[in-house]
Amino acid sequence: MEDWRLKPIGLMTSMRVLSMSILSLGILASLTFTVPSEAAPFKCPHTGGDFVFGQEANVNSLDQMTSSTISTRNIAMNIFETLMTRDENNRPILDLAASMEESPDHLTYSFKLRQGIKFHNGKPLTSADVAASFERYNKVGLIRSMLANVDHWETPDPQSFVVHMKKAQPTFIDQLSSFSVPIVIFPAEEKDAPPQQLKAIGTGPWELVDFVPGSYVKLKRYDGYVPNTSFEDRTGFGGYKQACFDTVTFRIVTEPGARVAGLKTGELSGVEDVPTKALADLKTDKNITLLPLNNWWIQIALPNASKPPTDNLDFRKAVQAALDMDDIMDAASDGNYKLNVGFQYPNQPTYTDAGKETYNLHDQALAKKYLEKSGYKGEPVVLLTNQDYAPMYNSALVMQQQLQAIGINAELKVTDWPTSVNMSLKPDTGWNFFYTGWGTQPALGPLDTIAFLAPPSSLYMPKDGKDDPDLVADWNDMNTKPTAEGRQEAFARAQKLVLERVYALPFGSFTKVQATRANVQGFKPFRIPRMSNVWFSN
Repeated sequence: MEDWRLKPIGLMTSMRVLSMSILSLGILASLTFTVPSEAAPFKCPHTGGDFVFGQEANVNSLDQMTSSTISTRNIAMNIFETLMTRDENNRPILDLAASMEESPDHLTYSFKLRQGIKFHNGKPLTSADVAASFERYNKVGLIRSMLANVDHWETPDPQSFVVHMKKAQPTFIDQLSSFSVPIVIFPAEEKDAPPQQLKAIGTGPWELVDFVPGSYVKLKRYDGYVPNTSFEDRTGFGGYKQACFDTVTFRIVTEPGARVAGLKTGELSGVEDVPTKALADLKTDKNITLLPLNNWWIQIALPNASKPPTDNLDFRKAVQAALDMDDIMDAASDGNYKLNVGFQYPNQPTYTDAGKETYNLHDQALAKKYLEKSGYKGEPVVLLTNQDYAPMYNSALVMQQQLQAIGINAELKVTDWPTSVNMSLKPDTGWNFFYTGWGTQPALGPLDTIAFLAPPSSLYMPKDGKDDPDLVADWNDMNTKPTAEGRQEAFARAQKLVLERVYALPFGSFTKVQATRANVQGFKPFRIPRMSNVWFSN
C-alpha cells in the first residue's frame, strides 16, 4: 500500500489534482479528484418552510452507534457528523477532519480537526470529544471490530487526534469512513451513555427539536453550523452543507397508501418509498417528482443458529433448498426486483457469485431429504418480521407458505420494526428467522456486509456464542491481506461459507422509488435522505 495523505478537496484559487491509493477490496483504488480553479460554495436559493418527509418505518433510537437500522440512520446522520465519510461515489473524504496523514509504516493516522466547530449545545469541538466518541464506540458500537487492530489513540492538543495501530491494516480508512454504523462524534460528557440512549447532540446542520416514538421526529436548522469550506457543494453525506428549510419533520407513515395520499395532497413534501402499484398514477401527476434508486437493498433472512431447530445445519439446508426466490421477491417488491445470490450488487466491481450452487433451488425433494436428516419433529419455527416494512412482511409470509409445503411448522411473529430489531439482537427471545434488508452496507462494500456476520455482531447468533472460526479467518483476511486481490478472494470465500452453512438467506435485490412534491428542489436519492442543500422553489 502506498503512503498517502488525504487532504480536503474544495474551494481553491488554483487547480490542483490530488490522488490517493486505497487498496480496500479494490473499491477505492487510485482515486483522482480534480478541483475547479474558481467556484463559489452552495447558497440556498430559498430558505424557510417545514419539509415533511414520510418515513416508512418506526425509529428505535437516534443512537447511531448502537443501531444499524435504516430508520435510525435516515434521521441521526442529519444530526451527527464523523471524522471521515463517503462522497457521492462512496469514496472516503474528510468530514470533521481538516486533514489526515498516514505514516510511512502505516501504523499511525494523524487527524487535524476543522476550526470553529461547535456542538448543538454550544460547546466547541475538541479532540477530547473525538477520543470520548471512539472510547464509547469501542465499548458498545455495533461494528466495534473496526477498532480491534487499534493499539491506542491520543490527543496531543485540542485539534489533534492520533490513532496508533497494532499492525498495518489497509482497510482501516475504508471502515472508518463508512456510514453504515459510524463513529459519530458527540460531546465527551456523554461517553458513558448506555446503548440506545446517547443524546442526539451533534455538530451537523440539523439539531433535534422533538422525538415522539411511533409518530414523528422534528429537526430544526442549527444556526451555529460551520460548513466545510473545503468543498463547494454536498457530496455523499459530506461536503459543503447548508440547512435551507427552517425545520424538517420525519413523519412515520408505515402504510404505503397513506404515504401516496399524503404526497398527492401535499401533506407530505417527500416520501421514502412509493409502492410499485402506485407508480403509473403518480407519473401523470405534474405536482410530483418520482426518484428511482436502483439496487436499493438486498432482501434477506437471518437464522438464529442458537435455537432449535435452526441450530441444526441440515435443518437450515432444508429451508434453503425449499425456497423459491422469484415468488418471495415478487411478493416483496410487487415485481420490481432482480435475483441476486450474494452480498454485493451485480454492477459493483466487488460482486461475486461464490456459493451460487446453494441459491434459489426450490427443490422440495432435496428439502425433505435434509429435513429428515436433521431429525426435525414438527416443533414451531418462528419467523420474526414486522409490518412497518411491507417487503419484509411479504417475504416472510411467502417463506412461511413454502416451508409449510415441506412439512415445517412455520409461524409468523409480527411486531413493529424497532421491536423486531431489538429481539433479533438476542438469541433467547423466541425466534428462528429474522427478516431485514441490507441496502447501505452492500453499497459501501464487502466489509460492511460481512461485518454483520463477523464478531462482535455475528447476527446469525452462533451457538453458545462461539463464532465460526473459518468465517472469522476469512473476515481477518478481508481486513489484512496486503493486496486488493487477496482481500477480494477472502470475501468470496466468506460469502461461499455463509451460504453453504446457511448463516444468511439472501432472496434478491429490488429498486426503491422515492418521490417529492414538484416544488422541492435539490433532493437527490441516496442511502440516507440528505436534508441539507434542499429547498422549496416557492
